[in-house]
Amino acid sequence: MSTVLAFILTLAVLVIVHEYGHYRVARACGVKVLRFSVGFGRVIWRHQRSPEHTEFTLCALPLGGYVRMLDEREGPVPAGLREQAFNNRPLRQRVAVVAAGPVANLLLAILLFAGVNWVGQEEPKAVLGSPARESLAERAGLRAGDWVQAVSLDGQQWQDVHSLSDLRWRLTEAVEQGRKLHLELSDAQGHGRRSVQLDTDILGAHEIDAQVITKLGLGPAYSEPVLGPLTPGGAGALAGLQVGDLVRQVDGVVVPDAAKLRERIRLAGAQEPATAMRWQVARGGQLVELEVQPKVVVENGRKFGRIEAMVGGQPAMVMVRYGPWDGLLRGAERTWDVSWMTLKMFGRMLVGEASLKNLSGPLTIADYAGQSARSGLAQYLGFLALVSVSLGVLNLLPLPMLDGGHLMYYLFEGLSGRPVSEWWQTQLQRAGALILMLMMALALSNDVARLTGLH
Repeated sequence: MSTVLAFILTLAVLVIVHEYGHYRVARACGVKVLRFSVGFGRVIWRHQRSPEHTEFTLCALPLGGYVRMLDEREGPVPAGLREQAFNNRPLRQRVAVVAAGPVANLLLAILLFAGVNWVGQEEPKAVLGSPARESLAERAGLRAGDWVQAVSLDGQQWQDVHSLSDLRWRLTEAVEQGRKLHLELSDAQGHGRRSVQLDTDILGAHEIDAQVITKLGLGPAYSEPVLGPLTPGGAGALAGLQVGDLVRQVDGVVVPDAAKLRERIRLAGAQEPATAMRWQVARGGQLVELEVQPKVVVENGRKFGRIEAMVGGQPAMVMVRYGPWDGLLRGAERTWDVSWMTLKMFGRMLVGEASLKNLSGPLTIADYAGQSARSGLAQYLGFLALVSVSLGVLNLLPLPMLDGGHLMYYLFEGLSGRPVSEWWQTQLQRAGALILMLMMALALSNDVARLTGLH
């Protein structure tokens, strides 16, 4: 139920803001607005102060909305109202009215991202776990427990890193731009500063996907190699392990973090019977030696080991919060970055450089809306901002039926001195409707595949 409510709230906010942008600018330009509708289909609620005022409606199908303006192309207009008809307004005003919807969504995203910055949220500290073997991170000299303090794309201008998600965002930017990423590191206590260079430019990638993540090998948030709850009668319990044991060594090799410990456990069970391991754990101020033989598990034809216990402590968290001005500036920067990345993603999908599986529809949006709403206010505001950016950018694409398509008509009119003919508009509208239907079908197909585990 919470997912449905979060989805409805998401749609309502985004649609109302988008259509209000059109409505407010149309009124400011002297255009008479006949109806402001949230949703399509049968009207379930309406309000109109008088026949001369705008009619506000709520319709049964809440998957969008529209603003209907007085227009001679849609019906006869009384002589006394012709000046208020949309088609009779100057070109610059028509452009402003059409562009106002997507712009409203982008302005909303700035405020929402700013709201996330003002509210603040607990995020994992940018202290890294062990890098993957033979990865860029390992070759750069990254180690478990490294705290990333700042990053730079040129080694000259540095930006502070406030959390692990902040670091990942900067890493995404470097990959997108095909540039190296310089990291300024210290130990987990902030001592011993040093700089390393991640050669992200040699990846030749344009987006972060599973293959790129594997090549980068950047470790997860650092987690101590400490044991949590154990399954009664499981391999760990039978070996004498206890909750709170801090693993120091395995087979005489120091264990730097939980990620390496999990890796050793999995490798020990790659054959049957599993390889017995000698563990040294810190317990109650003493070192205890134990022999641990993992249980062999087979999944998808692959064998690996498990000790049937929770491995790893809670990563260090940090509250990330900004003041009024800094929060707003970062909101604007984030909106610009996400807008540009979204536009580039559409372009790469168009030329085949990115998978069409990246296109999401209402089912995925509903699922993420519910998850983010349950995670807290900051997470939901961030999700709402991302969808608002996507809606704004999508509507600015030069496709008939979208605001961007109408702006292309006006560009032609401004350059040629004459409007696009009605015949051409009709043909382009049909083509645009077909493209949008195909996009919606593909997005819905991706949603179903994603939710059923096929992607």
